[in-house]
Amino acid sequence: MTTCVVPERGVAFTTRDHLLLAGIVLVSINLRPAITSVGPLLPQIQADLGLSGSQAGVLTMLPVLCLGAFAGLGLTLRRRFGENPVLFGCLPVLAVGVLVRMLPPATALYAGTVLIGAAVAVANVLLPGIIKREFPDRLPLVFALYTMSLTFGGAAAAGFVIPSEQIFGIDWRGALGLLGIGVLLGMLGWLPQLRRERAIPVDRPVIGGLLRSSLAWQVTLFAAFESLLAFVIFGWLPAICVSRGLSEVEGGFLMSANTFLQALGSLFVPWLIARTRDQRGIAAGLSIALAGGMAAVVFAPLWSIWFWVLLLGLIDGMAFGLALTLIGMRAADDTTAAGLSSMAQGVGYAIAATGPFLVGLLYQLSGGWTVPLLFIMGCCAAAAVFGLGAGRKATV
Repeated sequence: MTTCVVPERGVAFTTRDHLLLAGIVLVSINLRPAITSVGPLLPQIQADLGLSGSQAGVLTMLPVLCLGAFAGLGLTLRRRFGENPVLFGCLPVLAVGVLVRMLPPATALYAGTVLIGAAVAVANVLLPGIIKREFPDRLPLVFALYTMSLTFGGAAAAGFVIPSEQIFGIDWRGALGLLGIGVLLGMLGWLPQLRRERAIPVDRPVIGGLLRSSLAWQVTLFAAFESLLAFVIFGWLPAICVSRGLSEVEGGFLMSANTFLQALGSLFVPWLIARTRDQRGIAAGLSIALAGGMAAVVFAPLWSIWFWVLLLGLIDGMAFGLALTLIGMRAADDTTAAGLSSMAQGVGYAIAATGPFLVGLLYQLSGGWTVPLLFIMGCCAAAAVFGLGAGRKATV
């Protein structure tokens, strides 16, 4: 572990930088729609294909498991072919996955989901390293743009698929297939980067060193618990709102508004980082604020639930954005950033995938939201503790 050097300020973006930023936005905005669009269509998919509740549960959990399972593949492909070609190659695989899901057999739905999860997992590993390499002096700003694109893409897709059926007169397969148009735009956006690929060293494995680093584990576990909390909010917030007395329509609308505010919240991360010596206070403070926000959604007066749900979206967006930004800030170089991203994703999503399941199980066993809330607050406390370590002004 080495001392973190404060980056030079005042470096202007060049035309080349703007082209690369546009590519990052167009790629990252396509990394969530194929995953988040399934939830709103799930009742139609179940009715059409005759899926049981457990089969539908596997379908929603499969992408998250793939994000963790295929994270290591990103480093292997990066060393073999280089970042830019591999990132570009993720997009055709993503498009094929979108198309495979439109095929009639139910097995095609699961096979396409695995392809989508693999493509997104590899892209998730590569992008932090690219940002670290190309924008070392603007990490918080560019990571905020990256996080906003991820979150906005997922929110827009979740809100678009149902109206698209009515607008274009299509079924759930057609609605999912429309997402392929965005993927094609992402390919066009990243195409110019194929002409400026840099060689990637093949003799520098980093995972072994990261696994022995306490700082790497603190970053990984902070990201893991923040991801877990984000998945819990996405999976259970509408149900909590309905149990409080809102209609299903109101619960769905609040979930959409919450998700869009997550995208907005990520833009506050560079502002917060610029005003602090390190990120320990930000990480712990946001984790504690998440606990307070969830408690307010469960117990605050019903007339105030709209305020708390929207505030929770801002806080969640800032926390998730900080978790991604710390991967870049705590890495000494782009190769380490890619390795740390792989570690954080592989371990983090394995932990995060358990969150919605455990919350549902605790709700079923207890018959209310108090016990699940205690579990959520425990996860927030863990995130705060690991955030105090991950927020140190150091690199690995």
